[in-house]
Amino acid sequence: MENLQEYIDSGILELYVYGALTAEESEAVSNQLLQYPEVRQEVEEIESALQQLSAATAPYQAEAVLAAIKEKLGEHEPKVVPIDRKRGFSSVVTYISWAACLALIAGIFALLTKNNELKDDLQYVEAQNALLETKIEDARNDIERTEELLAVYRDRSITKVPLAGQQVAPEAYVDVFWDKENNRAYFDAQGLPEPPPGKVYQVWSLKLNPLTPTSLGLLEDFASDENKIFVLENPNDSEAFGITLEPEGGSESPTLEQLYTLGVAETS
Repeated sequence: MENLQEYIDSGILELYVYGALTAEESEAVSNQLLQYPEVRQEVEEIESALQQLSAATAPYQAEAVLAAIKEKLGEHEPKVVPIDRKRGFSSVVTYISWAACLALIAGIFALLTKNNELKDDLQYVEAQNALLETKIEDARNDIERTEELLAVYRDRSITKVPLAGQQVAPEAYVDVFWDKENNRAYFDAQGLPEPPPGKVYQVWSLKLNPLTPTSLGLLEDFASDENKIFVLENPNDSEAFGITLEPEGGSESPTLEQLYTLGVAETS
C-alpha cells in the first residue's frame, strides 16, 4: 500500500478499535490487518493503550467506559476523517477520562439516592413500630380497665346508685358504682347526651339535710371517651349524687337549673 504511514496516521485505526466504523469500513480495515503487519501492530498498540488507560481511570468499570465511548461515538454517523494522530489520541484520552469521571459521579449519586431511600424506609418502619407499640399499650390498658370494671360490677360490697333523668333531660340516666372501701366512684355515663360546646358535666356528692354539695370533679373529654365510664375519688359520706351541666372548668356550686341526673344512695 502506498502511503501506509499516512493511512495509519489518519485515525481510522482508532475508530476501528472503538467500533465506530460501518460494517463495510470495518471489513476494509480487517483486510489491511491481514496484509500489513505494520497495521496489525498499530491496532494492537491502540488496544493495549486503551485498556491501560481504562484501567487507570476506572479500574472497576473498564467495560462500562468502553461501552460509554462506543455509545457516544454512535450518536453520529461514523466516517473516516483525516486527523493528526497525536492530537486525535489526546482527544480520546480526554474523552475517556471524562467518561470515567461521569460514570463515577453517576455511581455515587445512585448510591446516595439508594441510601436516602433506605433511610426513608427505615424511618417509616420505625414510625409503624412506634404506632403498633402504642396500639398494643392502649389495648393492654383497655384490658386492664375492663377487668377492673368487671371486678367492680361483680363485687357485692360495691354500692350501686342509679341516677335518674331530671326535668332538663328526662331521658338521661347514669349508674354509679361506689367503692366505699377505696373511696372511689365509677360513673357509667352512657345515658347522658353529649354536652354542647363550652359546657362540661360536673359530678356532685350531696348531703341532703341541709343540702350540701361537694364537687367530685368533671367528666372530662366526654365526647372522645368511647366507654363513657369515669372514675372519680369520693372520700365523702355521700347521701346522694347529682350531675349538672356547667361552663368549661366547672363551677363552685351546682347550677340546679341544669341538673341532668340525681339519685339517692341506699343507707345501710
